[in-house]
Amino acid sequence: MSQPNNRGGYQAPQKPAMVSGPGKYSKRTDGQPGTQLPDAAYGEQKTYQELQRGAPMAEASGDLSAAAMPAPVDLSGVTPLGAESQFGNEPVTAGADAGLGPGAGVLGLPDQMPIGPKTVSSLAEILPTLELMATSPMASDEFRNFVREVFARS
Repeated sequence: MSQPNNRGGYQAPQKPAMVSGPGKYSKRTDGQPGTQLPDAAYGEQKTYQELQRGAPMAEASGDLSAAAMPAPVDLSGVTPLGAESQFGNEPVTAGADAGLGPGAGVLGLPDQMPIGPKTVSSLAEILPTLELMATSPMASDEFRNFVREVFARS
C-alpha cells in the first residue's frame, strides 16, 4: 500500500491531468496553486478555499504584445464637462414638460398608453411573475419598460 502524499505547497500537475474526486475528495487539477485571503473573518478562509477547489483557473496566455492590447477609444467627439454650451439660447428645461422651452413633444417619442390605478393594483399581485418574464432573453424592451412602470407605480 502506498503512502499518502502529505506534502504542502504547489504541486506540479501530472500529464495528463488527473481527475478530481467528488465532494470532500475533490482536488484542484488545473495546476494552479490555491491562494489565501489575507484578512479573512471567522469561517471565510474555509469557504474561500472550498470555492477555489470547485472553480477552474483561467489559462494564462502570457501574450502582452501590442497586438493583444485593445484599441484605444476615440474621445475627440466627447464634450468636456466644463465646456461652454453648444445651445446657448436654449433653456435647460427644453424637452421637459416643465419650465421654459418646448415640451416633451419635440423629442418625437411614441405616445405611451397610460396605466390606470385599477390596472396597476391588479398587476401588482402578479408582479413577481412579470419580473421573472422580463428577465427572459425573449422579452422585448417594451415589455421590460412596462414591467418597470408597473413596479414604480405599485
